[in-house]
Amino acid sequence: MANHKSSIKRIRQIQRKKLHNRYYAKTARNAVRKLRATTEKTVAAEFLPKVVAMLDKLAKRNIIHKNKAGNLKSKLTKHVNKLG
Repeated sequence: MANHKSSIKRIRQIQRKKLHNRYYAKTARNAVRKLRATTEKTVAAEFLPKVVAMLDKLAKRNIIHKNKAGNLKSKLTKHVNKLG
């Protein structure tokens, strides 16, 4: 365990930030799963911009890598366009 006041505070801050980041990453993953499971094009097309915004926000805050966000957005857009 750290002895310095500043390092103890830093550990508290990191734990709080980690919990916050895990929540938003998990929420985005669930949204991606839900979009992939959708079979109706109108519902999927309506939900896609919300998921894309979530992924962009995670990439902007370095919770996920920007290329991963781009790859996911590309695959999801293809999926929605392929729906009939």
